[in-house]
Amino acid sequence: MDRGPEGVGTGRGFALVGRRRELDLLLAALDVPPAVVLVEGEAGVGKSRLVQEATAALTGRGVRVVTGLCHPLREPLPFGPVLDALRGTADWLPPPERLNPQAGALAPLLPGLAERLPPPPAPSEDPRAGRFQLMGAVRSVLDAVGPLVLVIEDLHWADEATRELLLLLARDLPKRLGLVLTYRREDLPAGTPVLGAPYRRPPGTGGAEIHLDALTEDDVQDLAAAVLGPRASTALGRTLFERSAGLPLVVEEDLLTLTGRTHHDQPRPDRPSGNDVSALAEAAVPRGLREAVAARMSTLSEFAAQVVEAAAVLAVPASQHLLTEVTGLDPRQAGPALTEALQAAVLRESAPGHYGFRHALAQQAVYQDIPGPHRHDLHQRAVRILWTTPAPPLVQIAHHTRALGDTAAWLRQAEAAAEQATALGDEGTATILLHDILAQPRLDPDLRTRSALTLSRIAVHAVDHTTSATALRRILSDPQLPVAARGEIRLTLGLLMVNQAGDVVAGERELQRAIEELATRPELAARAMVALAASPKRSPQEVRQWMERAENAVRDSANRAARAAVHATRLSLMARVTDPQVWELVDRLPRDDPDPEVLRQSARALFNVGTYALATGHDQRADTLLHESLDLARRLGTTRILEPYSAGQLLWLDWVAGRWDRLEADHAALLAQAPDNVAILIQTCVDRGYLAAARGHWTRALDQLREAAHLAETAFEPEEAMRAAAGIAQVHLARDLPQDAWAVVLPALDTMRRTFAWNRSSDLLTAAVQAALICGHHQVARDLVGEAEQALEGLDAPAARAALDLAHGLLLGYEGDATASAGHFDHARRTLTAIGRPYYAARALEHHARALVPTDPRTAADRLTAANTTFTALGATADAARCQQALRELGLNRPTPRGRRSYGEHLSPREAQVARLLATGATNNDIAGALAISPRTVEQHVANTLKKLRTTRDDLATTERP
Repeated sequence: MDRGPEGVGTGRGFALVGRRRELDLLLAALDVPPAVVLVEGEAGVGKSRLVQEATAALTGRGVRVVTGLCHPLREPLPFGPVLDALRGTADWLPPPERLNPQAGALAPLLPGLAERLPPPPAPSEDPRAGRFQLMGAVRSVLDAVGPLVLVIEDLHWADEATRELLLLLARDLPKRLGLVLTYRREDLPAGTPVLGAPYRRPPGTGGAEIHLDALTEDDVQDLAAAVLGPRASTALGRTLFERSAGLPLVVEEDLLTLTGRTHHDQPRPDRPSGNDVSALAEAAVPRGLREAVAARMSTLSEFAAQVVEAAAVLAVPASQHLLTEVTGLDPRQAGPALTEALQAAVLRESAPGHYGFRHALAQQAVYQDIPGPHRHDLHQRAVRILWTTPAPPLVQIAHHTRALGDTAAWLRQAEAAAEQATALGDEGTATILLHDILAQPRLDPDLRTRSALTLSRIAVHAVDHTTSATALRRILSDPQLPVAARGEIRLTLGLLMVNQAGDVVAGERELQRAIEELATRPELAARAMVALAASPKRSPQEVRQWMERAENAVRDSANRAARAAVHATRLSLMARVTDPQVWELVDRLPRDDPDPEVLRQSARALFNVGTYALATGHDQRADTLLHESLDLARRLGTTRILEPYSAGQLLWLDWVAGRWDRLEADHAALLAQAPDNVAILIQTCVDRGYLAAARGHWTRALDQLREAAHLAETAFEPEEAMRAAAGIAQVHLARDLPQDAWAVVLPALDTMRRTFAWNRSSDLLTAAVQAALICGHHQVARDLVGEAEQALEGLDAPAARAALDLAHGLLLGYEGDATASAGHFDHARRTLTAIGRPYYAARALEHHARALVPTDPRTAADRLTAANTTFTALGATADAARCQQALRELGLNRPTPRGRRSYGEHLSPREAQVARLLATGATNNDIAGALAISPRTVEQHVANTLKKLRTTRDDLATTERP
């Protein structure tokens, strides 16, 4: 590395000191994608320099790197910093026909890439749906150009939409992507995670969290020696350290000053070191960045200083034309002046054709030194010139208007900028502007009400619910706020607390207060009543009471859409508690209506009722309703909102119906279609976990199910959390770890009781009873079965009824009543067969066979053989192996011909099973448990399999499974 002062303005030329460990950690994390690396440190500590060094190393290895920068002043553009980074991918994009069609949504925002992208889809009517569309497009492009490292710097300045995109991207990274995020913790709102919500790297995603501290005195001495050579005395190093407190940025500014490098002078390494110490010690106050910048500004010509001052007032990277206009210079003067400022390393080219400061501290230092009257004139010029641009940047105009002290004009511009940002789907920028407006004293009541209502409507969808809730509470504390507006805002706060913060008790208290305040707005009051009715903790009687209140509130309303919304929720809640009247009511829903909002509510009701129908075991009804909901949504043009959810439920239907051939591929396609949708990710993890468990891929199953459980807990999805817990327990039981299974089901049972979900938790009931019996908790199992029987009394929930029969059979078998046990198992089998769930029916058949062994071994053998046939046809390797083992152990297996077929160099069926398990990273013990064979036999099969495939265990796990 060049250790002289050349190129110091970009970080080149200074030795990298005190950062070798962090650089090695960053590169090591990015060597194995997917990876997420967070780099945190105060302003000027060297985050950008560390990333620059890593970028140079990565590009030297042939790794692609693109960078986006967040700015404190940004115009409304969803995901702006990420889009800036994507502009650098032009040369790496495959032909448009090889890209996901979803990527076309970026074409209008990236005109330079438009010819390299698929045609843009039709614009969405819903700004949030359009934003989700953009999220999917961004992920598609990042996936297509990998392997890639995406760097987003200064994330503390990111808008909320960008943080949300990065959060969802980090939760499900493309396999060849590394994500590096730099930020200052001190510039984040107190207690706010850097990505707006808590983040934990998912299984399979590597990375690191790097905190940069100040340099030590020895580090500063090494840096000075690298730049100044013999001039870097110990005294000078100590002075540099004392004046910088080890902050690399301040050290570098001092060193730039000491090298005396201007547009007139060459570096002077021979300057006496005593003079160096004196020069640095002359400042009366322990010097910060402001003095160093001022010293360097003093070396500039008058015209160059004017360009730098214009850049400081503009505050964001600006074009040469804009800088020229704001300075008022002749273009023939401004061009050389800008070049001079760049050569002196006061400004830099931060993006092609756009110039700004290396960091915000330098911009602030210059800005503060501009005399007040001149600064006022520059802001006035900036406002006048920015208004003449083809698309006036309203956020910047509002900033300059505020700096002029014209509060009334600033409020008008800020409100207009917030409206523009909201219309463009950039709710993060809108939120910041609205917070600024509402912080003003003596605000006009109408403006305060409008801003408060707009903020409340945005806040309910925000990732950072803590900040939004604080803002809403502050708004509600205003005694001048009209009662109806207060009620609407309180409604939003209550919904946010219930749905996002998970504070159900406090949230429902706010909703009940909102109902009182919304006495003159019955449609909104009904929304609060519906939300209270929809609480999973609400008893069926309480649900009915709240829904009756909601229906009474809108009964005389002229708003047909409001009445339809309440009715749709009523049907959804009826289906949740298995009310048999729901089927007739759902058949009477309007499928043709002149009001599209009424039809949207019909589509919502069809989907929700179909989802609950599937959960309770009415699979054929579920199939019909889900497809009907999807068809209606397509007619309305709202498929982007509803389609992923419908597709996810239909894939769960494929699982229970035994249609497994394309299940994993279909889930991968769904995730690509909706990469931003946490609910879809949870469901995909659950489905993949169940499928892996049936195939005996224990490690993979646990990874998927545990990730689903974690996400479901974070997203407050109790029913998905119970499904995940049931799957984890079944894996533990299959691995002969009943105590682990019992530990998992205990909290899930509490959730089931608390949410009255007995009719929708069939897998959990069976796993819990089985774990309790094996662990010796006989009375607990008996009580659980009795509790389930009481909860399901009179309910038309076939899947739960079958699970109850299985639980009865397990309990009676434990008590020694094989005949009664067999009867319950057989009844469960017949129920599950009638529903159309072959895998579950085969498991019931297996239980039935085992119960028959003492009294009718021949029939038992037939039943086990039939179950084995079904499992084998489905691809349920572990279940089939368990049946085969039972036949062998009980002496009920059919005799096989003498001798053994030779497969030569080809894999035998058993070796093919072993190979599939090895490809998932299964250990020998995992394979032994899945295939019900001894570990020694597994060792032989593994050795034969690897030899025939001419590969190693590690290599097999990274290739396509046979």
